[in-house]
Amino acid sequence: MQITTLQSKIYEIRGQKVLLDFDLALLYEVETKVLNQAVKRNVKRFPVDFMFRLTIEESENMRSQIVTAYQNKRNITATPFAFTEQGVAMLSGILNSDVAINVNIAIMRTFVMIRKYALEHKEFNEKLLEMETKYDKKFSDVYDALNYLIKKEEKETIQKERKQIGYKK
Repeated sequence: MQITTLQSKIYEIRGQKVLLDFDLALLYEVETKVLNQAVKRNVKRFPVDFMFRLTIEESENMRSQIVTAYQNKRNITATPFAFTEQGVAMLSGILNSDVAINVNIAIMRTFVMIRKYALEHKEFNEKLLEMETKYDKKFSDVYDALNYLIKKEEKETIQKERKQIGYKK
């Protein structure tokens, strides 16, 4: 399972990173209906912070963002379930196929990688902000110089791409 494939299926809804039921069903190689039935049979294992149903507005928003996800004969009257990291971990307890186990391991690794990446960038952004406030004037000069160089480079590439018109000798 490729991490980039999993990352593309993780969405941020209500401030939480989640996987939607139809994406999980696709990854686990089961029908969405089968996945949801297994969850409903074990509903006590899925409190609100593990799984929630999207509102109609959230569902419409997702539908406009990921058209392909809704092309698989999904019942559009029922909104999808969103599973948090803990909800996906709980799914491993109710889905026991080899595929489900391997997919869950890959999903857990992806969530860990995303969390680690976010923490690393948070520290970098905080340091950059601190430096900007400390050296505000100097940073604005650097930004001005960078913008000048970028614009100059863009002009040069546009001029190189243009074909000369007129008579050729």
